[in-house]
Amino acid sequence: MNRIKEVLKVKKLTQTELSIKLGKSYNMVNSYVQNRTQPRIEVLFEIASLLNVEPGELLIKKTGKTK
Repeated sequence: MNRIKEVLKVKKLTQTELSIKLGKSYNMVNSYVQNRTQPRIEVLFEIASLLNVEPGELLIKKTGKTK
């Protein structure tokens, strides 16, 4: 899971703007934002760079006990 949607809102950027800067289709960026598809690690780092955040800020930490 990722936090791209929340970070876009904070940065006041649209999915369309991110897709243009990233060189990806709007549909691909939308699938990242809606957590239907997770970006490859290289793409995640590129998104973080474009949004001027650390890559870890785009990730949701898993919580809970594991067996």
